[in-house]
Amino acid sequence: MRLGVLDVGSNTVHLLVVDAHRGAQPWPQLSEKSELRLAELITRRGDLSRDGANALVRAASAAHTEAKRLGCEELLAFATSAVRDARNSADVLALVRDKSGVDLNVLSGEDEARLTFLAVRRWYGWSAGALLCLDIGGGSLELSAGLDEDPSLAFSVPLGAARLTREWFKSDPPDRDSITALREHVERALEVPARKLVADGPYDRVVATSKTFRTLTRLAGAAPSSAGPRVTRVLTRTGLTQVTAFISRMASSDLAELDGVSAGRAHQTLAGAIVAGAAMDALGVSQLELCPWALREGVILRRLDWIEGT
Repeated sequence: MRLGVLDVGSNTVHLLVVDAHRGAQPWPQLSEKSELRLAELITRRGDLSRDGANALVRAASAAHTEAKRLGCEELLAFATSAVRDARNSADVLALVRDKSGVDLNVLSGEDEARLTFLAVRRWYGWSAGALLCLDIGGGSLELSAGLDEDPSLAFSVPLGAARLTREWFKSDPPDRDSITALREHVERALEVPARKLVADGPYDRVVATSKTFRTLTRLAGAAPSSAGPRVTRVLTRTGLTQVTAFISRMASSDLAELDGVSAGRAHQTLAGAIVAGAAMDALGVSQLELCPWALREGVILRRLDWIEGT
């Protein structure tokens, strides 16, 4: 069957169209992104701004039209941190539904972690043993771990790269005091989930997913995306330390010129690196492996499981 997945994230609205059935790998037919940066369109009151809501309506309408054109039997539409945390979330969801015909399902942070973990488990299989998974988004950090397809532990912490950049950095590049203050904030926020995850270990494989980790891993010397998804890409703590020291002195406009760095997210890269480093330290992780599957694939796989089970 042909499925469309509309992922309304803190940075992008991403439409993925796949041909899939249970027991087979989902084959992508289309991947389109609109960079809305919703996390940066939150007002001081905590609302998603009118401009942000209208931009989301336009993106959802375009995705809905494209999904119908491509013959999708179903459009699985979901929103994560930026919409979930907005004070006017209910109003925004109603506006999107009324104006675009897209009914967005707001995922909880824990659901994000669980669905991402499912995708990672399916990618690596049972031979990977006990998995520990990290995913830095625009609004939150998801952490999950376990032996099965459903993790035994799943956490969502408000440590997304876009959120932290907006809240903690006032200059470009940020000054040393701001970097130090952010690092201390991240370390405090990680204390409880990290303690529980470490106690649940040890883990056979530590995995990272999504754009922030892809960027950091590329900056540390991993193969480019053009090499394909099955090339092993590893980020070591030493490599991350070197990358962090290098990019902390760069303006985002210069950072955007580097291979593997998105111009729209360049200014968030340092905050992402700080979160990644603090998480690896808190969890006692010396290296992690990048997984090409993440939340969108987890949503597809869970839906296929449900369809086949009915």
